[in-house]
Amino acid sequence: MANRLTLWGIEGIPEIAAGDDLVALICDAVTAMTTAEPGAALADGDILIVTSKIVSKAEGMQIPIEARELAIDEDTVRIVAERVHAGGVTRIVETRQGLVMAAAGLDTSNVPDGLALRLPRDPDMSARHLCRALREKTGRHLGLIITDTLGRPWRVGQTDVAIGAAGVQLVDDLRGGVDANGRPLNVTVTVLADELAAAADLVKGKASRMPVAVARGLSRLVTDLDSPGAKTLARLGNDDMFRLGSTEAYQQGYDAATRVLTDSKEKVK
Repeated sequence: MANRLTLWGIEGIPEIAAGDDLVALICDAVTAMTTAEPGAALADGDILIVTSKIVSKAEGMQIPIEARELAIDEDTVRIVAERVHAGGVTRIVETRQGLVMAAAGLDTSNVPDGLALRLPRDPDMSARHLCRALREKTGRHLGLIITDTLGRPWRVGQTDVAIGAAGVQLVDDLRGGVDANGRPLNVTVTVLADELAAAADLVKGKASRMPVAVARGLSRLVTDLDSPGAKTLARLGNDDMFRLGSTEAYQQGYDAATRVLTDSKEKVK
């Protein structure tokens, strides 16, 4: 049989508030769906793709909109780039979760008026908790990915990526193998978790109130709960070829030019 991947959104998950039991709400919604669609029942090898917003809401990460800028500062480890525009300043930052994103991931979409929403405190820990509880409640061997929306430096628009994961193989490392023509693969590492996150957003959408999707057909990727989390996907530090932000790069260039000028003056003396 040809490879086949099936994706569908879980209908009927209500608006989430702080302290809500996501596991119970997801399972209740799945049970309700299976009345009309028996194939929607969870099965061994299914992977749940969960929008980070409902995780943040359940964890009580809502803040007053007036505290948004302060929260961005608190959640920022390093400013990567800044740009002033008519509406204010856009900041691309490295967050305490190890992500590089605009405004430290704080968002006001799909949030009640007057509030902003921070990212989950530890997306991988949240994913492990949810995945373990869902496995226990359903008796199914499931994987789980928590997603958020990111822009890409050299691409227009945004796409969903994995920011937390549990029980899922995240990458397919093809280095050392060969392609279909027998040529060696030296650098190919496919990030399966991000591909699944982006694909699931096609059925979840941004305004459909369907924050959880199910992926079926990739049971080979479902692993133990102690498998590496999504934080391991971040390319930071010396692995980041573009690690200098615009401000840092400018300062480094200015300092280098100043040293050259100073050395030249010393030689003249």
